[in-house]
Amino acid sequence: MKDDVKIKFYAVTIDCKEPEELAKFYAKLLHWDYMVFDKDYAMVYVPGSCQGAYPGITIQRNPNYVPPVWPEQPGEQQIMEHLDLAVNDLEAAVEYAKECGATEAKDQFSDSWRVMIDPVGHPFCLCRMKEVMDSPQFGLL
Repeated sequence: MKDDVKIKFYAVTIDCKEPEELAKFYAKLLHWDYMVFDKDYAMVYVPGSCQGAYPGITIQRNPNYVPPVWPEQPGEQQIMEHLDLAVNDLEAAVEYAKECGATEAKDQFSDSWRVMIDPVGHPFCLCRMKEVMDSPQFGLL
């Protein structure tokens, strides 16, 4: 690759029908800020940072959005991505996510993480990471 080519991880983009509503959910869940650019596009980002200073979550309107099915099932809408979110207290984080508007997935496959579903159907995982989070190498904002 050329030395003058710069590539920076900017964001994960999530589709939905109402970007502002989903941005509000993730901003509340993560204690981050959000910005609505227009009816088609919003972004959730680290508080006090400039847009793009840290990777964020961009949310774009897709009028044909169909929620994925989890766990995956043949012939159904498949998951395109999911977020893994580190938590220090799994049960408290599950309850907080529910207060924000998430639901807990019926099927769970580990005691170390919990699969949650955001208000428009995207799965995300709350991952018990106390040992990692307590280490001096982990930078949680």
